[in-house]
Amino acid sequence: MPVQIGGSKVAEPRARVELSTTAVADKGRTSSKKIRRRRQKGSAAVGAAPNLSPMQTLFNTSREVFAGSSPGFVPPPDAVARLSALLNDIKPNDVGVNSGMPYFKHADSKGPPRVSYLHFYDCSKFSFGIFCLPKSGVIPLHNHPGMTVFSKILFGSMHLKSYDWAKSSPDSNDNALENSDGARLAKINTDAVFDASSETVVLYPENGGNLHCFTALTPCAVLDVLGPPYNHAEGRDCAYYDESPYLGSCGDGQYSWLKEVPTTFEMTGTQMPRKFVV
Repeated sequence: MPVQIGGSKVAEPRARVELSTTAVADKGRTSSKKIRRRRQKGSAAVGAAPNLSPMQTLFNTSREVFAGSSPGFVPPPDAVARLSALLNDIKPNDVGVNSGMPYFKHADSKGPPRVSYLHFYDCSKFSFGIFCLPKSGVIPLHNHPGMTVFSKILFGSMHLKSYDWAKSSPDSNDNALENSDGARLAKINTDAVFDASSETVVLYPENGGNLHCFTALTPCAVLDVLGPPYNHAEGRDCAYYDESPYLGSCGDGQYSWLKEVPTTFEMTGTQMPRKFVV
């Protein structure tokens, strides 16, 4: 969802030193050995893999996975598996967050806990950042039009509920996918508690729980990588929804009516220092 962010010294000449023939020969052999050692070290350095930071690796991998990103883009399965595996291994200290930071404290007891977003990077292809939720913090039900989104909980626990738009009605006597109130029928994809031990959750443009909401059971941090980002000019704004139960005879509690509604939900955005090379 979109967030507003908020003098030099000259060396003295050295004395000339005369060397005997033997000394010169010894000196030459020693120098040759040194040169060989240096060449060997240099060759080893060229062949060695660079020791990249977790943030640099995350940026590089995300850029590769979302290289072809456009509305409706779905990365190939091997790319999804590669980025998911990387996110599964990322720890809070790799991205510079911990539960003692003020973003995870409920500072104003008179209102709901304020959700914060730590913004690291965005371009037309993808973006990534961290949602910071104090205990009981909520990100309301919202959509991700034409996006693929990777979410990984870094610490804490939260309840995740997600939906996908229904392609057919569960009730053979009523095949309507939109009701008289303008709400659309959606099927529950996920309704469960997740924590730092849970693997990366991936949602897609048409499935995987494209509409979701978060409720923090403890202070928690969620690392999100998504593409392409929201874009108002392209008509891909973030929309929010209210839920109402589907009362058909065959729904089995797996369907709800979702109606787009105005929202007063706001997050505090913080631009984070870039600790990687673009």
